[in-house]
Amino acid sequence: MSAEEPQDEIEDDEDLRYFVRIGQTDLDGTKSVERSLIEMNGIGRRTARIIADKAGVDRQATFGRLDDDEIDAVVDVVDEYAEEVPDWLTNRQRDFFSGETSHKVGNDLNMKRRHDINRMKMISSYKGVRHNRGQKVRGQRTKSTGRTEGTIGVNVEELREEAAEEAAEAEGDDE
Repeated sequence: MSAEEPQDEIEDDEDLRYFVRIGQTDLDGTKSVERSLIEMNGIGRRTARIIADKAGVDRQATFGRLDDDEIDAVVDVVDEYAEEVPDWLTNRQRDFFSGETSHKVGNDLNMKRRHDINRMKMISSYKGVRHNRGQKVRGQRTKSTGRTEGTIGVNVEELREEAAEEAAEAEGDDE
């Protein structure tokens, strides 16, 4: 402890939670509420701002310094986000199997995305075939980008090496 550092700042650091757990994701407690929520899969800037407002929490406040009640309020709003907002603000509108609208976050979102891609592959839809081949799926141009097979065009270094080898062989034949 240095002499320059006031005692109340040291006590504030003791109150700070460095990690706040929501679902299966650890969020950084040293950042603001809005910035910490953005780190979660399925929550962007707009969603984080809405969650902070619905929970009644200052979005600029440091997340790790919030009371347990405020953190629980944020967790509750994240869990029930789909019921709190209009359907167009969610990421799973009219789900294929259930037909319900929900908002997935964290590992649930990754799992659903993989499940959707596997379903597209199984039914051999256009997007599924593109996923299977490892090609671009969303209509991007592929003439000059997205190439996965080795080098295209002239490899100058390889040509120089071959020329040097041929020259060395020619000198060996002359002697």
